[in-house]
Amino acid sequence: MRDQSVPRAVIILVGLAAGVVVLFGIREVASIAGPVVLALVLVIAVSPVRSWLARRHAPTWLQVAVPFAIVVLVLLAMVGIVTISATQLAYLLPTYTDQFQQLVADTQRWASEHGMGTDVLNRALQALDPGRVLELVQVLLGSLIGVLSALFLIVVLLLAMSLDAPVTAKVLTAGEGNRPHMVTALATFAHKTRRYLIVSTVFGLINAILDMIALSLLDVPLPLLWGVLALIANYIPNIGFVIGLLPPAMLALLDGGVRTMLLVIAAYIVINVVTQSFILPKFLGDAVGLSTTMTFISLIVWTFVLGPLGAILAIPLSLLTRALLIDSDPSAKWVQGLVSGKRPVAGKK
Repeated sequence: MRDQSVPRAVIILVGLAAGVVVLFGIREVASIAGPVVLALVLVIAVSPVRSWLARRHAPTWLQVAVPFAIVVLVLLAMVGIVTISATQLAYLLPTYTDQFQQLVADTQRWASEHGMGTDVLNRALQALDPGRVLELVQVLLGSLIGVLSALFLIVVLLLAMSLDAPVTAKVLTAGEGNRPHMVTALATFAHKTRRYLIVSTVFGLINAILDMIALSLLDVPLPLLWGVLALIANYIPNIGFVIGLLPPAMLALLDGGVRTMLLVIAAYIVINVVTQSFILPKFLGDAVGLSTTMTFISLIVWTFVLGPLGAILAIPLSLLTRALLIDSDPSAKWVQGLVSGKRPVAGKK
């Protein structure tokens, strides 16, 4: 009898095409999909609080209200700090116009003394023009209403998911008999996401506090804003450190000169190397289960799909995708080695 099985190459191509369609579809509704995923991740992050209250037989309304209040207060505090600090930055930047012009003149003179062309240098310095930075800040402040609208949507979604969390946990437990692999995959996703968020938040706070202390000692303006930026950038894999470093380094250059900028860069590098390279791996270990290559690809893909929020949620989104497409399918176990960058254990089911 003739074999009617579909060639594997066709299956792969159809799967890739379907993935592209799904990603572009999500991109079209990014303003909704982003807050939904963020709310889901935040609910997962505070789920141990709900479990702790449930074990102590707290009322259901308390199991919902306490985790919900924790998340909302943290979100409001961060939005408040960023809003106030960004407003201060908008008023502060125009005062550095003279320093910027002097910096341009000094740099051009140095370049001419060493026989270097100034065309490329001039374009690079123009990109650092405080006027352009001010325009960017004004645009960001102008979009604050949109951010607050998204925040309102996130809070509503948080409330809905928090109300459904006890029932969802029971439904997943009841489904272990029918779809054990799917239930296990989702439970693993929740565990890895929670551990990643908790460890990253703790070390992000440590980094932020140390960065603020260093910036305060160096008299760099708005250390609180740059500390919050360092905390948020800590969730962005691979390039988060650079994103958190560039703005305070540029401001240090305008405020205190090259020496202050170099000291800021040195302080950030030392703090990042000690916490992220030496200490963090001992606590986070292999909890994420993604190779360096997959982490970088995840950053690119989810930033393209959801914008800046996708960069922050790249790891949780990739863990969710892995849970749904790989971990829930027993026949796809071999793919775990490609995704995690580890050789599968022989005989492991």
